[in-house]
Amino acid sequence: MDSIQTSYGKCRCCLKAGEHCDVLKEYHCDGTREVYFDIFLECFNVFLSTSDKISNLICMDCIQKLRDANDFRKMVINAEEKLQSVKDPPDFQVKQEGSLEVKLEPNDDDDIHDYMDTENKDLGSEKDDTLARDEARLLARFSNLRALPTRDTLYEVCPQYVMHLDMLRGKTTRPKDIEALLSLESEVESNQKSHQRYVTEKAAHVHNAQLILEHSNVTAFKGKSRVGLPCFYCKYIFNNIEELRTHQKEHKKSDIKKSLHSLSPYCLVINVDITDLKCTLCDASFNTLKDFKSHLESKHSQKFHTEFEDRVIPFKIPVDNIINNYICQICGLKFETFGSIERHMNGHFRNYICDGCGTGFVTSYRLKMHKKTMHVEGTFQCETCKKVFSSHQKLKSHVDTVHKMVKRFKCTKCPERFTDYFKRHQHLVEKHGEAELEYKCNVCDKVYARRYMLSRHMKRDHLEERYFQCEICSNKFFARRDLESHMVKHNGARIFECAVCKKAYARKKTLTEHMRIHNNDRRFTCAVCGLAFVQKCSLKGHMKTHHPE
Repeated sequence: MDSIQTSYGKCRCCLKAGEHCDVLKEYHCDGTREVYFDIFLECFNVFLSTSDKISNLICMDCIQKLRDANDFRKMVINAEEKLQSVKDPPDFQVKQEGSLEVKLEPNDDDDIHDYMDTENKDLGSEKDDTLARDEARLLARFSNLRALPTRDTLYEVCPQYVMHLDMLRGKTTRPKDIEALLSLESEVESNQKSHQRYVTEKAAHVHNAQLILEHSNVTAFKGKSRVGLPCFYCKYIFNNIEELRTHQKEHKKSDIKKSLHSLSPYCLVINVDITDLKCTLCDASFNTLKDFKSHLESKHSQKFHTEFEDRVIPFKIPVDNIINNYICQICGLKFETFGSIERHMNGHFRNYICDGCGTGFVTSYRLKMHKKTMHVEGTFQCETCKKVFSSHQKLKSHVDTVHKMVKRFKCTKCPERFTDYFKRHQHLVEKHGEAELEYKCNVCDKVYARRYMLSRHMKRDHLEERYFQCEICSNKFFARRDLESHMVKHNGARIFECAVCKKAYARKKTLTEHMRIHNNDRRFTCAVCGLAFVQKCSLKGHMKTHHPE
């Protein structure tokens, strides 16, 4: 292939995982346009189904098999056409390719014009007869050869060309006319080439990032570590963002392109600090990176490759280390650490989706590592609870935390230790008077005790993220378990059975409420008469009947 744009996933034909091509996209092989979806339909009359849950990828081995099958189909069709159209050739004329005629032309160049005027003339020599038979045998041997057209057959082969010749009959053509036609043709050809120019994935990412880095005052960094902020263009690490900004002024524009080309397209991500974002072409200020990109396109005629996903991730890095000081520049959510906000940005830049859990990632490399750590069945089994883990380290962490209750978190103000971070913080609040952690929503002022609870609230209620869609109806859901609960309405499966009375329910929650009857769990008590009930609805009915006031 001349240019390849691949994605990581499973081949829909052989189910082999790797970097594969997309059956719906256009590729070019040795100058020939290929769309594998169309080849399947043309060659096998198979219409491939497409959806978010079905892979649209095809590996190179299956592509080669598809090409061989298509070439074989074409060869059979050509042979069948020739077998049906071949007749005994006359002495000086052979019928091939339907109505096309192959005629012997004279060898003498001086008689070419006389021959064109008298092309139906009998050549009548033994040598010409032999050449005509040899040409007929040559055409019969090779299916890809086509018979040479004559003036008569040109009306069927290329009617527009013959029409153009008839229009020029009797007219005088000057050199200036030919020169004008040639210049017009070259201009049209160059315009067509510019419109059909194919851009690779890496070239598009480099171009988009280069426009932002060259025409703005953003500060690019590779990621924040415990040591500090690594410069995107060199190996130096700085303690804070101010030192990094001062340092990057020393880098030239040539360093930008060099650094971008050194990265692989599968893990190419550029983290940028957009504090006091400005355009270096006109000194205009912007609050978001999206507004700046729109400004470059509308005011400065800079074109981005919008057909590819975005790889420039905006941040505002605080100078100090105040807790909860990392703010998402898209949804406004606050985070304690840079690692937590960096993982959060995968939710906004869902360029690659995990088919197992629906989690989104910026790059295919991050998706690959996610599948390797989260969805790979392991062989390390816990002897106590029989759970299986993918690595020995995960098994050890599970045993220490769950079964041995190893207290890794030590109080900063006393010797007491705790099994997790939240218990330690609760101890600091109760015993040492520290303030409780509060995560406030910027939209509705709700307060949560856990950061992930606030993040979930923002995505579900304010951003209205709904990535799980029902295949039967048009409903969409935030989480996979919400979709599974919804599917009960369609299939009506009652898979949760009571071990006592064998009643079955569609939802586990309903079974849990039912088990209160057998356990005599009367948790709903009437505040007036003290009568207790198993279900809340029974208490409501009692209140309406006996205590309506």
